[in-house]
Amino acid sequence: MRKRILVTGGAGFLGSHLCKRLLNEGNEVICADNLFTGNKDNIQELMSNPHFEFIRHDVTFPLFVEIDEIYNLACPASPVHYQFDPVATTKTSVVGAINMLGLAKRTKAKILQASTSEVYGDPEVHPQPESYRGSVSTTGIRACYDEGKRCAETLFFDYYRQHEVDIKVMRIFNTYGPNMNPDDGRVVSNFIVQALRGEDITMYGTGEQSRSFCYVDDLIDGMIRLMNSRDGFTGPVNIGNPVEFTMLELAENIIRLTGSKSKIIFQPLPQDDPLQRQPIIDMAKKELGWEPHIKLEDGLVKTIEYFKSVI
Repeated sequence: MRKRILVTGGAGFLGSHLCKRLLNEGNEVICADNLFTGNKDNIQELMSNPHFEFIRHDVTFPLFVEIDEIYNLACPASPVHYQFDPVATTKTSVVGAINMLGLAKRTKAKILQASTSEVYGDPEVHPQPESYRGSVSTTGIRACYDEGKRCAETLFFDYYRQHEVDIKVMRIFNTYGPNMNPDDGRVVSNFIVQALRGEDITMYGTGEQSRSFCYVDDLIDGMIRLMNSRDGFTGPVNIGNPVEFTMLELAENIIRLTGSKSKIIFQPLPQDDPLQRQPIIDMAKKELGWEPHIKLEDGLVKTIEYFKSVI
């Protein structure tokens, strides 16, 4: 049976891939996005599909639609964007969660929250299991995003306990791929854009800090598996690639794959920037039968091709 699915933040990087996948699986998709960081170009190919609908909408205001499922992805996710208007960022996470949970309660829809590995802050436990409660500054420049997402998780579990709303919570680790914003300040897009333009590659800190990079197709597969997981399984569940790379390794890979003559230059590390980020995905393997399959080099090749077409 065709499901009617709302994707908030649906014109963004992850949302656009999710909308496409859900349509390909035979669903009816409503994409809601205020286009603060989303882009209509990301969903242009979907506009002619009779089962796709785009609504320009900000989740800090209630939305009245009839749906079966909600994927709540609305929120700027890169530091350059979420720090641009930190009050709006917190409101998007917190008020947006309240509005979408209210909609789920009214329509009896299942709802998935796109949470983040940032709930772990600058972790004192490495790698990070879901049971780790995090090391997060409530007053730093990243707190609008980190604490906003933590509060959203709290709201999801309170609606689950108090109102029996059917929730799923996923903690997304670093993800990359086509439809990333070239100016989002994230490390993969930064390095690729700088390499393609022949500019110096900006390395913050020593370059020894590490991240784990998941290609977008793998991530979306995990997201849909979580939404379709057994009744009573709420998460939170880590979805990300457990293979760890240093920033220097990433930069050297991108320079090699682009054939760039870019040099690496070093800058001070930004405030509260985590030194390590790596998921433990045992729960995703057990509950969802999920693990990533696309190797970093293969994903980078596809991502570089996308950026060549847009810059």
